Amino acid sequence: MVVAVIDTGVDYDHRDIQANMWVNEAELNGQAGVDDDGNGYVDDIRGYNFAYNNADPMDDHGHGTNCAGTIAAVGNNGMDIAGVCWSARVMPLKIIGADGEGTAADAAPAIYYAADNGADVISSSWGSPDESQMIKDALAYARRRGVIVVAAAGNESSNKPFYPASYPGVIAVAATDTSDKRWYLSNYGDWVDIA
Repeated sequence: MVVAVIDTGVDYDHRDIQANMWVNEAELNGQAGVDDDGNGYVDDIRGYNFAYNNADPMDDHGHGTNCAGTIAAVGNNGMDIAGVCWSARVMPLKIIGADGEGTAADAAPAIYYAADNGADVISSSWGSPDESQMIKDALAYARRRGVIVVAAAGNESSNKPFYPASYPGVIAVAATDTSDKRWYLSNYGDWVDIA
């Protein structure tokens, strides 16, 4: 299973995630400086950095690596943590810079990239209270391709819709605390699917 982590990037050299990183074999085994697989991105061996428009999705913030570890850190290896799915492959797609800021113009192409390059699941632990037709269209495209989309409900302690979690067909995930209660900052409402 390939999980596209659309976020701040992923530390693909992390000792507990490295073994479960997705690799674009056509680009890995191709020529440097050439779009070997014809997907419109040159040398996208490890995914893509839409925030800075280059082929290096290394995390310079930390959030995406945290998410990737929760998803697919190698289990039973005596190091760090165990992810939810020890054998999932993480496709890092960076849309958020070191400052924690990102745009719909970066997020939408990342969603298309995930859908077109073999992602089974898209993890989106980001969002906004504002809708974006660009992102909504990209998510609809991904869902038509059979991709499961999971998104954070947001951390504003609000019951107002948060996007992309509120879009149709997206699994909206709220946060709980150590007592299995709603984390005080987590958004909530009948648009949330799971906590």
